Amino acid sequence: MRIALGIEYDGTDFLGWQRLSHGRSVQAEMEAALSFVAAHPVEVTCAGRTDAGVHARCQVVHFDTGAERSMRAWTLGTNTRLPPAVAVRWACPVADDFHARYAARARRYRYVILNRPARPALEARYVGWERVALDAAAMHQAAQALLGERDFSAFRTIACQARSPMRELREIGVAREGDKVIVEVEANAFLHHMVRNIVGSLLVVGRGERPVRWIAELLAGRDRSAAGPTAPAAGLTFLGPRYPAQWGLPDEVSR
Repeated sequence: MRIALGIEYDGTDFLGWQRLSHGRSVQAEMEAALSFVAAHPVEVTCAGRTDAGVHARCQVVHFDTGAERSMRAWTLGTNTRLPPAVAVRWACPVADDFHARYAARARRYRYVILNRPARPALEARYVGWERVALDAAAMHQAAQALLGERDFSAFRTIACQARSPMRELREIGVAREGDKVIVEVEANAFLHHMVRNIVGSLLVVGRGERPVRWIAELLAGRDRSAAGPTAPAAGLTFLGPRYPAQWGLPDEVSR
């Protein structure tokens, strides 16, 4: 039987999603908890790996099991074995050919920038901080140059292992909400550090250090060294993937 889970986590104290031999990972915590509930070893596959310090609102994973448990047991039982920073939100039986990664048609991220002179304390784990007043409208205008199927070489880390730099950016918006500037983006898939590198360059525009057209010039130039710095991980949250409705998953991850 194949089961899909919706998971949220605070990534601050993890070295990322992927299981590692040298530190804490969300995947390792999930597999240990699920293995206890299933009473057999469990391996999970996720919709999109997140880096160290990055959070998730609804990461989706799937796993296979022969154990007979209710969906409530998979949710609540697993949560009793997870650390406070990780929680299963829902469990759903899926077809045997469902794949959390390959069945996803899009992925969504949100980056939150606290834009005020004083550094954050209560929200420090969940926001990036910029003391200089940002022009969110200019950032939004600049970001529209990224829409469509593009070569995102200018916004990928040198360590990115993707075979192609081509990605289709379907939506990107920048808006101010009080003392926060929020960047939301959706694409078919993302390169390593792609969102944080885009945000880092948009911050340069927002501070008035570069004109709106600069983002389009970076994209065309395909040179990572010419772009802005990588924005801190704390402000980034993986909102979740989107799947065709045929898989019967909750509305927040279906389209």
